[in-house]
Amino acid sequence: MEGEYLTVKGRAQAGFVEKKSEFIGQICHVDTPEQAVEFIELIRSQHRKARHNVYAYVTRQGNTTRYSDDGEPQGTGGTPVLDVLLKEGLTDVCVVVTRYFGGILLGGGGLVRAYSHACKIAVDAAAKMKMCLCSRFEISCDYSLYGRLSFLLPEFSAKTVSETFADDVRLTVLVREQLAESFRTKLIDASNGTVSLHEEKGIWEDMA
Repeated sequence: MEGEYLTVKGRAQAGFVEKKSEFIGQICHVDTPEQAVEFIELIRSQHRKARHNVYAYVTRQGNTTRYSDDGEPQGTGGTPVLDVLLKEGLTDVCVVVTRYFGGILLGGGGLVRAYSHACKIAVDAAAKMKMCLCSRFEISCDYSLYGRLSFLLPEFSAKTVSETFADDVRLTVLVREQLAESFRTKLIDASNGTVSLHEEKGIWEDMA
């Protein structure tokens, strides 16, 4: 859907053994292709003795998609990893699957299944973030209006960032961009125009 995308938070990894070959899938959030390359090089440096470090990454910046079989037969490593990322609908992510060869050939189909599985279990191990384009509202209101405001927030699936209770009530909330105008209108109506509002648009935030 326009105005939102799915990614992962931080890093995660998972692994398994198939016919004596160890496969280690590692996934990382990246914002740029340069960060993806840095992550790939980091994993390579940590697994210099591995036979293969297959990778794939997808970034919103430059609408970039890259993958590498890293010495495996063409189409048996990087492509399956990328296919998993695309099927999961993930972006701003990089996955590296390290293989320590166990001496037994897996064949083309076996490699595709192994690399796909290594990527999938790494994806499953990661914390997901549903990033949505939002407006950030800074709200000041009288205590008498706080109850009505609290009632409105769930209606618009607003995310509360902070609350301060002093001479008045001050809140910072995030509302999805497509709901922001309706939220503003309803808030002003509910307060008879007495609420103080400041809106900042174009904020990407995890709204999962």
